[in-house]
Amino acid sequence: MTSGDGATRVIPLKRPFSFRRWFARTGWRHLVGIVMVVFSGFPLLYVLSASLNPHGTLTGSNQLFSRIGFVAYARILSTPEAPFALWFGNTIIIAATTSILTVFLGALAAYSFSRIRFIGRRVGLLTLVLVQMFPQLLAVVAIFLVMSTISDLFPAIGLNTQIGLIMVYLGGALSVNTYLMYGFFNTIPASIDEAAKIDGASHARIFFTIILRLVAPILAVVGLLSFIATTNDFVVASVLLIDPDKQTLAVGLYRLVSNPNYADWSDFSAGAVLAALPVMALFLYLQTYIVGGLTAGSDK
Repeated sequence: MTSGDGATRVIPLKRPFSFRRWFARTGWRHLVGIVMVVFSGFPLLYVLSASLNPHGTLTGSNQLFSRIGFVAYARILSTPEAPFALWFGNTIIIAATTSILTVFLGALAAYSFSRIRFIGRRVGLLTLVLVQMFPQLLAVVAIFLVMSTISDLFPAIGLNTQIGLIMVYLGGALSVNTYLMYGFFNTIPASIDEAAKIDGASHARIFFTIILRLVAPILAVVGLLSFIATTNDFVVASVLLIDPDKQTLAVGLYRLVSNPNYADWSDFSAGAVLAALPVMALFLYLQTYIVGGLTAGSDK
């Protein structure tokens, strides 16, 4: 083809569509994505279908949504033997308190490690890395013995108390969350602190008025992860909380299916669906911070 200035331009011919070529380049990625979505979404649909099954068994839920009814939801909200509202309130209080204190204490520790040079700083960071390698589950027996001893001295924060459970959660979450926030704090230029110090600001004022606003994404991520972990925890809560009126949702819902003669899986599934609503709401509210909080600081 000849253009207006006399030069000849060659227009490449469009290659016919080839499914094999498309699949080798990008198609297999779509296939993997579809498989992962189905793999992760099927259990959720199965639980939702079981919660709508009025017969209280899982055998009739093999066909998804074959029977639809809200009997299980009404039953679990009105059964005196299963105080769902009380368990739900206990879970929200414990999870929210743990998340707030975890974010606050972890931010204080991360700021100290990132900005202040003190003796034992490097050893402290290495200790945080080593501690987070061992799950809290390995220390359940030791935690029970410690809390039993504390109950003899300070019953208000010992065994079978929600405050004691919150303290145990805080001790187990500070190491990993502090190290996670430490990497994010390092991405904040130290020149900001130096400029504030020239104006006469102290470490406390710099931390509360400047740094916390800049590290909001990682604070949201840590708070969300702590809320989810606390809500889903069963082992530690079942060991430390004995009275039914103090138990959380994970422990309380287990009582519905712990009877070997009859397990009401419809009520259990309905409770699980209702328990997931606060986590979903919090996730949607904080989703603008999640991606930035998880990716920033990864090169530090």
